[in-house]
Amino acid sequence: MKRVILDKLLNWKNSPYRKPLILKGVRQVGKTWILKEFGRLYYDNVAYFNFDENAEYKQFFELTKNVERILQNLMLASAQKIDPERTLIIFDEVQDCPEVINSLKYFCENAPQYHVACAGSLLGIALAKPSSFPVGKVNFMQINPMTFTEFLLANGDDNLVHYLETVQSIELLPDAFFNSLCEKLKMYFVTGGMPEAVLMWTQARNVNAMQEALSSIIETYERDFAKHPKTSEFPKISMIWKSIPSQLARENKKFLFKVVKNGARAREYEDALQWLVDARLVNKIYRSSAPRLPLSAYDDLSAFKIYLVDVGLLRRLSRLAPTAFGEGNRLFTEFKGSLTENFVLQSLLTQFEVMPRYWSQTNPPYEVDFLIQRDNDVFPIEVKAETNIKSKSLKKFKELFPDQVKLRIRFSLDNLKLDGDVLNIPLFMADYTDRLIGLSLSKL
Repeated sequence: MKRVILDKLLNWKNSPYRKPLILKGVRQVGKTWILKEFGRLYYDNVAYFNFDENAEYKQFFELTKNVERILQNLMLASAQKIDPERTLIIFDEVQDCPEVINSLKYFCENAPQYHVACAGSLLGIALAKPSSFPVGKVNFMQINPMTFTEFLLANGDDNLVHYLETVQSIELLPDAFFNSLCEKLKMYFVTGGMPEAVLMWTQARNVNAMQEALSSIIETYERDFAKHPKTSEFPKISMIWKSIPSQLARENKKFLFKVVKNGARAREYEDALQWLVDARLVNKIYRSSAPRLPLSAYDDLSAFKIYLVDVGLLRRLSRLAPTAFGEGNRLFTEFKGSLTENFVLQSLLTQFEVMPRYWSQTNPPYEVDFLIQRDNDVFPIEVKAETNIKSKSLKKFKELFPDQVKLRIRFSLDNLKLDGDVLNIPLFMADYTDRLIGLSLSKL
């Protein structure tokens, strides 16, 4: 499978400012595979150390901080060759090994000639703990579920990807491409972007195996909930996790603790929710009071929405059968369009550095699904699951913040077009949002 992150890893390898790398991402998103593949493609050899399989290796890091001695011990114990510059050293499953994480400081300071990459499940949880951490001595990279573009490549639709990459103007797409991409997007809503589920569909065309793969991933995550340091938090994490489909099915998708459990209060459940955020299993999107910079200064910390890490996992967790694929646009409109919103957010997260926000007001009710920051501009985004695309909230937003809004963006099943200052992006082009905004601004 072609993963876009390979280009970022290659930039890391060639950077004169390279530091040891920590690759973050949820369990089963493909961290180990991508690091081994990267090593196979761009290094003479890979020295792979798994601290879950070989817990005794941890001792080498406890005994000394001398990098040469650590590597000598690892080479002798594993019979693996390590050459500076030519070997990619992979430390895997390091989440429970603070000494290994701490040693990255000494690799950075005393042995920069070695190329070191770390991965682990629940690394976000481990790094959130107040333990010794090599601040400023590591590079971070995030691997997300496969994008729709990566899904198309895995599915053998290179021609469609090539077409999308060659779109250099805001104009209607031919039906031959438009209709085919809509159908492929439905397929992606069914599988999501977790590599195993994608593999089961694109290689085997086996719907049952794909469903099993998603169920297995969800069960693995639910077992991980028990790894919270406070055992009392385990049922709370589980209840929040299972409430996400019903939270997103409401007209107003603002997260409510009473949906988790009748009478539940924020202070009882906020630690459990933060665990899911730190584990990167959910994305927390705050309500913003105004489209001004920095976005974080205008956060309403009491109002937020929660989305799942992957649209396919959300569909499976919601118990929506794959047969919805054949029922018109049902996949796009189900749960008040929440699968569609989840998908758009996934695409935005891979393109823009700042976490998106949303905007709403209650009297009368208006809501803009996302606000994104691109350079020093903030753009409002509305997500429509159909071709019926009246955008009252985008219009209201423009009235309230006329000086801040250069361009309004709407995702829908309508064709690509620029209508005044409203850019309509077909849902299947969400991965190209950044480029399409640039094209539209130059046209305006």
